[in-house]
Amino acid sequence: MSQPKTPSYGGQAVLEGVMFAGQKVNVTAVRRKNSELAFLEVPKEETPWVQTLKKVPFIRGIVALLESSIKGTRHLNFSADIFAEEEGEAEAKPKEPGFLERSGLVLGVVAVGILSFLASKLIFTLVPMFVEQFLFQGLFANYILHNLIEGVIKIGLLLGYLYVIGLTPPVKRLFMYHGAEHKVISAYEGGSDMSVADVQRYSRLHYRCGSSFIVFTVIVGVIIYSFFVYHSWQERMVQRIVLIPVVIGVSFEVLKFTNSVRDLPFLRFLGYPGLWLQKLTTKEPDDSMVEVSLASFNRMMELDRELAAEAVQESYAS
Repeated sequence: MSQPKTPSYGGQAVLEGVMFAGQKVNVTAVRRKNSELAFLEVPKEETPWVQTLKKVPFIRGIVALLESSIKGTRHLNFSADIFAEEEGEAEAKPKEPGFLERSGLVLGVVAVGILSFLASKLIFTLVPMFVEQFLFQGLFANYILHNLIEGVIKIGLLLGYLYVIGLTPPVKRLFMYHGAEHKVISAYEGGSDMSVADVQRYSRLHYRCGSSFIVFTVIVGVIIYSFFVYHSWQERMVQRIVLIPVVIGVSFEVLKFTNSVRDLPFLRFLGYPGLWLQKLTTKEPDDSMVEVSLASFNRMMELDRELAAEAVQESYAS
């Protein structure tokens, strides 16, 4: 049966598993060592002011990125806890936390997600700047050329970093799950029967991936930085930090635009840089990984339907 295209569904690879975000619930599936699947099912909590911000151009990108970091941290923790438990690091199941404990855990996850995002963004923003400043500051005065070289250095560091960590077994498996997640989304959007064999026929590259967003932040950053003149490395550093939200906001809008025109032959090339980067951030998954991804996706779809039906019943009852 043909499936409708539903852009609101998205996924994210986690350690030895996959998380899918639906319209009403987020579901992570992780395979245990005994081949059974463990699920983390988290209903989406709609905060009115957050939903409002997510509709505002240039601001919604920052909100979406922070939300993704927080959500990803929580589901990564679940995946890690499953494997810690199987390694004997969690000998006794902890008691159900009370309200204050739950609140503290949620705040902790939020803090870790936000801090992790800020730390990584600062590192990949400032390190290329300092490298360029150290190597080329006395060679010429054209600050736009300095910005271009900074962008090239940033791309080089990013590609090198992704290549090196992709050689390590844990990250390689994470990238394989990332590929499985993309294949499942593409299969769903393509009206597939959603069997393992059918899903494996699809590409591991997808236009809507966060990897594309990373590339756009570099390109957009070079353009935006060129509008601001600096006279010292201190001023340059402050500019980079202050402009981070602007670069993120504009890059998100560029990503949305390239995704909206991906079916137009003369414009689909705009998304190619992100697809090229995905050759590093995704790997071809094996069948067991696709099975986990399918299980997560199918469970998310099932819960979405159930919660939607409950909402309809409640609206009639009221």
